[in-house]
Amino acid sequence: MALYLVTGGAGFIGSNIVEELVLRGERVRVFDNFSTGTQANLARFGGRIEVINGDIRVLDALRAAVAGAEYVLHQAALPSVPRSIEDPVTANEVNITGTLNVLVAARDAKVKRVVFAASSSAYGNIAVSPKREDLPAMPASPYAIGKLAGEYYCQVFHQVYGLETVALRYFNVFGPRQDPQSLYAAVIPKFITALMKKEAPTIYGDGAQTRDFTYVANVVSANLLACTARGAAGRVFNVACGESVSLLDLFGQIARLLAADVTPVFAAERPGDVKHSLADITAARTVLGYTPLVPFAEGMARTVEYFRTLPS
Repeated sequence: MALYLVTGGAGFIGSNIVEELVLRGERVRVFDNFSTGTQANLARFGGRIEVINGDIRVLDALRAAVAGAEYVLHQAALPSVPRSIEDPVTANEVNITGTLNVLVAARDAKVKRVVFAASSSAYGNIAVSPKREDLPAMPASPYAIGKLAGEYYCQVFHQVYGLETVALRYFNVFGPRQDPQSLYAAVIPKFITALMKKEAPTIYGDGAQTRDFTYVANVVSANLLACTARGAAGRVFNVACGESVSLLDLFGQIARLLAADVTPVFAAERPGDVKHSLADITAARTVLGYTPLVPFAEGMARTVEYFRTLPS
Protein backbone atom coordinates (compact mmCIF):
# COMPACT_ATOMS: atom_id res chain seq x y z
CA MET A 1 0.00 0.00 0.00
CA ALA A 2 1.28 3.45 -0.92
CA LEU A 3 1.16 6.33 1.53
CA TYR A 4 -0.70 9.37 0.19
CA LEU A 5 -0.32 12.79 1.84
CA VAL A 6 -3.35 15.00 1.20
CA THR A 7 -2.75 18.64 2.09
CA GLY A 8 -6.04 20.36 2.79
CA GLY A 9 -7.52 16.92 3.33
CA ALA A 10 -10.17 18.22 5.73
CA GLY A 11 -11.61 20.51 3.06
CA PHE A 12 -14.32 19.94 0.48
CA ILE A 13 -12.28 18.41 -2.34
CA GLY A 14 -9.55 17.06 -0.09
CA SER A 15 -11.94 15.06 2.10
CA ASN A 16 -13.57 13.54 -1.00
CA ILE A 17 -10.11 12.43 -2.18
CA VAL A 18 -9.40 10.99 1.28
CA GLU A 19 -12.69 9.06 1.17
CA GLU A 20 -11.84 7.42 -2.16
CA LEU A 21 -8.32 6.53 -1.02
CA VAL A 22 -9.71 4.92 2.14
CA LEU A 23 -12.23 2.94 0.05
CA ARG A 24 -9.32 1.70 -2.05
CA GLY A 25 -7.48 0.55 1.06
CA GLU A 26 -4.60 3.00 0.72
CA ARG A 27 -2.68 4.57 3.59
CA VAL A 28 -3.68 8.21 4.02
CA ARG A 29 -2.16 11.11 5.92
CA VAL A 30 -3.99 14.45 6.08
CA PHE A 31 -2.21 17.76 6.65
CA ASP A 32 -4.58 20.64 7.38
CA ASN A 33 -4.76 23.73 9.60
CA PHE A 34 -8.60 23.60 9.65
CA SER A 35 -8.96 27.24 8.59
CA THR A 36 -11.55 26.24 5.98
CA GLY A 37 -11.65 22.45 6.37
CA THR A 38 -13.42 20.80 9.30
CA GLN A 39 -12.93 17.88 11.66
CA ALA A 40 -16.46 16.79 10.74
CA ASN A 41 -15.32 16.10 7.17
CA LEU A 42 -12.85 13.52 8.51
CA ALA A 43 -14.92 12.05 11.36
CA ARG A 44 -16.30 9.23 9.19
CA PHE A 45 -12.82 7.81 8.63
CA GLY A 46 -12.15 7.19 12.32
CA GLY A 47 -8.73 5.68 12.95
CA ARG A 48 -8.20 4.69 9.32
CA ILE A 49 -6.26 7.88 8.52
CA GLU A 50 -3.50 9.90 10.15
CA VAL A 51 -4.26 13.59 10.72
CA ILE A 52 -1.63 16.30 11.27
CA ASN A 53 -2.76 19.78 12.26
CA GLY A 54 -0.35 22.05 10.45
CA ASP A 55 0.04 25.03 8.13
CA ILE A 56 1.65 24.82 4.68
CA ARG A 57 3.34 28.15 5.40
CA VAL A 58 5.56 26.31 7.91
CA LEU A 59 8.19 24.33 6.01
CA ASP A 60 9.40 22.23 8.96
CA ALA A 61 5.84 21.06 9.63
CA LEU A 62 5.55 19.95 6.02
CA ARG A 63 8.85 18.11 6.15
CA ALA A 64 7.50 15.97 8.98
CA ALA A 65 4.21 15.39 7.14
CA VAL A 66 5.84 14.35 3.86
CA ALA A 67 8.19 11.83 5.47
CA GLY A 68 7.51 8.37 4.03
CA ALA A 69 4.87 9.54 1.55
CA GLU A 70 5.00 8.30 -2.04
CA TYR A 71 2.39 10.69 -3.42
CA VAL A 72 1.41 14.21 -2.37
CA LEU A 73 -2.03 15.49 -3.39
CA HIS A 74 -1.72 19.21 -2.73
CA GLN A 75 -5.23 20.58 -2.20
CA ALA A 76 -4.49 23.08 0.58
CA ALA A 77 -5.15 26.69 -0.43
CA LEU A 78 -6.90 29.87 0.61
CA PRO A 79 -9.88 29.68 -1.76
CA SER A 80 -12.08 32.39 -3.28
CA VAL A 81 -11.42 35.16 -5.78
CA PRO A 82 -13.23 37.81 -3.64
CA ARG A 83 -11.24 36.83 -0.54
CA SER A 84 -7.97 37.17 -2.47
CA ILE A 85 -8.98 40.63 -3.69
CA GLU A 86 -9.74 41.72 -0.13
CA ASP A 87 -6.55 40.21 1.30
CA PRO A 88 -3.94 39.60 -1.42
CA VAL A 89 -1.06 39.32 1.05
CA THR A 90 -2.47 36.30 2.89
CA ALA A 91 -3.56 34.74 -0.40
CA ASN A 92 0.02 35.08 -1.64
CA GLU A 93 1.49 33.58 1.54
CA VAL A 94 -0.77 30.52 1.45
CA ASN A 95 -1.19 29.87 -2.25
CA ILE A 96 2.30 30.73 -3.49
CA THR A 97 4.72 30.39 -0.56
CA GLY A 98 2.72 27.45 0.82
CA THR A 99 2.89 25.62 -2.50
CA LEU A 100 6.61 26.29 -2.76
CA ASN A 101 7.05 24.79 0.70
CA VAL A 102 5.11 21.66 -0.33
CA LEU A 103 7.37 21.22 -3.36
CA VAL A 104 10.58 21.74 -1.38
CA ALA A 105 9.48 19.22 1.26
CA ALA A 106 8.42 16.72 -1.42
CA ARG A 107 11.67 17.14 -3.34
CA ASP A 108 13.78 16.58 -0.23
CA ALA A 109 11.70 13.54 0.81
CA LYS A 110 12.02 12.09 -2.71
CA VAL A 111 8.30 11.48 -3.16
CA LYS A 112 7.25 9.84 -6.42
CA ARG A 113 4.88 12.58 -7.58
CA VAL A 114 3.08 15.74 -6.48
CA VAL A 115 -0.38 16.44 -7.91
CA PHE A 116 -1.29 20.13 -7.56
CA ALA A 117 -4.80 21.59 -7.43
CA ALA A 118 -4.51 24.35 -10.03
CA SER A 119 -7.41 26.47 -11.27
CA SER A 120 -9.21 27.44 -14.46
CA SER A 121 -9.04 31.02 -13.14
CA ALA A 122 -5.58 31.11 -14.77
CA TYR A 123 -7.32 31.63 -18.14
CA GLY A 124 -9.08 34.78 -16.96
CA ASN A 125 -11.30 36.37 -19.59
CA ILE A 126 -9.41 35.18 -22.65
CA ALA A 127 -11.96 35.11 -25.48
CA VAL A 128 -11.08 31.69 -26.90
CA SER A 129 -13.51 28.88 -26.02
CA PRO A 130 -13.17 26.13 -25.03
CA LYS A 131 -10.09 26.76 -22.90
CA ARG A 132 -7.04 24.73 -23.89
CA GLU A 133 -3.93 24.30 -21.79
CA ASP A 134 -1.74 25.88 -24.49
CA LEU A 135 -3.59 29.21 -24.36
CA PRO A 136 -1.81 32.16 -22.73
CA ALA A 137 -2.68 32.75 -19.10
CA MET A 138 -4.61 35.92 -18.24
CA PRO A 139 -5.16 35.83 -14.45
CA ALA A 140 -7.68 38.44 -13.27
CA SER A 141 -7.32 38.13 -9.48
CA PRO A 142 -4.68 37.48 -6.81
CA TYR A 143 -6.18 34.01 -6.37
CA ALA A 144 -5.65 33.25 -10.06
CA ILE A 145 -2.08 34.56 -9.90
CA GLY A 146 -1.38 32.32 -6.90
CA LYS A 147 -2.67 29.21 -8.64
CA LEU A 148 -0.77 30.03 -11.82
CA ALA A 149 2.44 30.62 -9.86
CA GLY A 150 1.91 27.19 -8.29
CA GLU A 151 1.77 25.65 -11.77
CA TYR A 152 5.01 27.38 -12.76
CA TYR A 153 6.73 26.20 -9.59
CA CYS A 154 5.57 22.65 -10.30
CA GLN A 155 7.01 22.79 -13.82
CA VAL A 156 10.30 24.27 -12.62
CA PHE A 157 10.69 21.68 -9.86
CA HIS A 158 10.19 18.97 -12.46
CA GLN A 159 12.67 20.51 -14.90
CA VAL A 160 15.34 21.56 -12.39
CA TYR A 161 15.10 18.97 -9.63
CA GLY A 162 13.49 16.00 -11.37
CA LEU A 163 10.49 16.02 -9.02
CA GLU A 164 7.49 14.60 -10.86
CA THR A 165 4.59 17.05 -10.72
CA VAL A 166 1.17 17.28 -12.36
CA ALA A 167 -1.06 20.37 -12.21
CA LEU A 168 -4.83 19.94 -12.61
CA ARG A 169 -6.82 23.03 -13.54
CA TYR A 170 -10.17 22.55 -11.80
CA PHE A 171 -13.28 24.09 -13.33
CA ASN A 172 -15.95 25.08 -10.75
CA VAL A 173 -16.08 21.97 -8.62
CA PHE A 174 -19.25 21.15 -6.66
CA GLY A 175 -20.68 18.33 -4.57
CA PRO A 176 -21.06 16.93 -1.05
CA ARG A 177 -19.26 18.66 1.83
CA GLN A 178 -18.95 21.99 0.04
CA ASP A 179 -19.49 24.71 2.65
CA PRO A 180 -22.52 26.94 1.99
CA GLN A 181 -22.03 29.08 5.10
CA SER A 182 -18.80 30.87 4.28
CA LEU A 183 -18.93 34.49 3.17
CA TYR A 184 -17.00 33.26 0.14
CA ALA A 185 -19.06 30.15 -0.54
CA ALA A 186 -19.36 28.90 -4.10
CA VAL A 187 -22.53 29.57 -6.07
CA ILE A 188 -24.06 26.06 -6.07
CA PRO A 189 -24.23 25.48 -2.29
CA LYS A 190 -25.41 29.08 -1.88
CA PHE A 191 -28.22 28.59 -4.40
CA ILE A 192 -29.26 25.24 -2.91
CA THR A 193 -29.39 26.41 0.70
CA ALA A 194 -31.25 29.60 -0.22
CA LEU A 195 -33.86 27.76 -2.29
CA MET A 196 -34.34 25.12 0.40
CA LYS A 197 -35.42 28.01 2.64
CA LYS A 198 -37.53 29.51 -0.18
CA GLU A 199 -35.24 32.54 -0.10
CA ALA A 200 -34.01 34.46 -3.15
CA PRO A 201 -30.31 33.94 -3.88
CA THR A 202 -28.18 36.69 -5.41
CA ILE A 203 -26.83 36.46 -8.94
CA TYR A 204 -23.94 38.84 -9.62
CA GLY A 205 -24.23 40.19 -13.15
CA ASP A 206 -26.99 39.27 -15.60
CA GLY A 207 -26.79 35.50 -15.06
CA ALA A 208 -25.67 34.87 -18.64
CA GLN A 209 -22.13 34.09 -17.53
CA THR A 210 -21.28 30.42 -18.04
CA ARG A 211 -19.28 27.85 -16.12
CA ASP A 212 -18.06 24.29 -16.67
CA PHE A 213 -19.48 22.92 -13.42
CA THR A 214 -17.67 19.73 -12.42
CA TYR A 215 -18.93 17.20 -9.88
CA VAL A 216 -16.33 16.40 -7.25
CA ALA A 217 -16.10 12.68 -8.06
CA ASN A 218 -14.65 13.63 -11.43
CA VAL A 219 -11.94 15.69 -9.76
CA VAL A 220 -11.14 12.86 -7.34
CA SER A 221 -10.76 10.48 -10.27
CA ALA A 222 -8.44 12.88 -12.09
CA ASN A 223 -6.21 13.26 -9.04
CA LEU A 224 -5.73 9.54 -8.58
CA LEU A 225 -5.13 8.97 -12.29
CA ALA A 226 -2.57 11.79 -12.27
CA CYS A 227 -0.54 10.03 -9.57
CA THR A 228 0.62 7.30 -11.92
CA ALA A 229 -0.19 8.30 -15.51
CA ARG A 230 2.75 7.96 -17.87
CA GLY A 231 3.77 11.07 -19.77
CA ALA A 232 1.97 13.38 -17.35
CA ALA A 233 4.90 14.66 -15.27
CA GLY A 234 5.63 18.35 -15.69
CA ARG A 235 2.32 19.03 -17.45
CA VAL A 236 -0.93 20.90 -16.84
CA PHE A 237 -4.39 19.42 -17.51
CA ASN A 238 -7.93 20.77 -17.49
CA VAL A 239 -10.31 18.83 -15.25
CA ALA A 240 -13.96 19.45 -16.08
CA CYS A 241 -16.98 18.01 -17.86
CA GLY A 242 -16.62 19.93 -21.11
CA GLU A 243 -20.14 21.37 -20.73
CA SER A 244 -21.18 25.01 -20.49
CA VAL A 245 -24.01 26.04 -18.13
CA SER A 246 -25.19 29.60 -17.46
CA LEU A 247 -25.96 30.77 -13.94
CA LEU A 248 -29.59 31.30 -14.95
CA ASP A 249 -29.82 27.72 -16.21
CA LEU A 250 -28.13 26.52 -13.02
CA PHE A 251 -30.63 28.42 -10.91
CA GLY A 252 -33.54 26.99 -12.91
CA GLN A 253 -32.32 23.43 -12.54
CA ILE A 254 -31.87 23.72 -8.76
CA ALA A 255 -35.27 25.40 -8.44
CA ARG A 256 -36.89 22.49 -10.31
CA LEU A 257 -35.13 19.88 -8.20
CA LEU A 258 -36.35 21.62 -5.04
CA ALA A 259 -39.76 22.62 -6.44
CA ALA A 260 -38.99 26.17 -5.32
CA ASP A 261 -40.97 29.04 -6.85
CA VAL A 262 -38.42 31.79 -6.17
CA THR A 263 -37.03 34.64 -8.29
CA PRO A 264 -33.33 35.47 -7.88
CA VAL A 265 -32.03 38.90 -6.93
CA PHE A 266 -29.53 40.50 -9.31
CA ALA A 267 -26.54 42.59 -8.23
CA ALA A 268 -23.58 44.23 -9.92
CA GLU A 269 -20.81 42.03 -11.32
CA ARG A 270 -17.97 41.38 -8.90
CA PRO A 271 -14.40 42.40 -9.74
CA GLY A 272 -12.22 39.50 -10.81
CA ASP A 273 -15.14 37.33 -11.93
CA VAL A 274 -14.71 35.55 -15.25
CA LYS A 275 -17.51 35.88 -17.81
CA HIS A 276 -17.33 32.51 -19.57
CA SER A 277 -15.54 29.27 -18.76
CA LEU A 278 -15.61 26.04 -20.77
CA ALA A 279 -12.86 23.40 -20.79
CA ASP A 280 -11.28 21.37 -23.54
CA ILE A 281 -10.50 18.08 -21.74
CA THR A 282 -8.81 16.32 -24.66
CA ALA A 283 -5.37 16.29 -23.02
CA ALA A 284 -6.69 14.81 -19.77
CA ARG A 285 -8.58 12.13 -21.71
CA THR A 286 -5.53 11.25 -23.80
CA VAL A 287 -2.73 11.33 -21.22
CA LEU A 288 -4.44 10.67 -17.89
CA GLY A 289 -7.17 8.38 -19.16
CA TYR A 290 -9.65 10.77 -17.57
CA THR A 291 -13.32 10.80 -18.45
CA PRO A 292 -16.08 12.52 -16.46
CA LEU A 293 -17.70 9.82 -14.34
CA VAL A 294 -20.68 11.94 -13.32
CA PRO A 295 -22.34 14.37 -15.78
CA PHE A 296 -23.56 17.75 -14.60
CA ALA A 297 -27.28 16.91 -14.26
CA GLU A 298 -26.63 13.77 -12.23
CA GLY A 299 -24.10 15.59 -10.07
CA MET A 300 -26.65 18.32 -9.35
CA ALA A 301 -29.27 15.78 -8.32
CA ARG A 302 -26.78 14.07 -5.99
CA THR A 303 -25.68 17.38 -4.50
CA VAL A 304 -29.22 18.63 -3.87
CA GLU A 305 -30.05 15.31 -2.19
CA TYR A 306 -26.93 15.60 -0.03
CA PHE A 307 -27.95 19.05 1.23
CA ARG A 308 -31.51 17.83 1.81
CA THR A 309 -30.22 15.14 4.18
CA LEU A 310 -28.14 17.50 6.33
CA PRO A 311 -29.56 18.31 9.78
CA SER A 312 -31.28 21.69 9.76
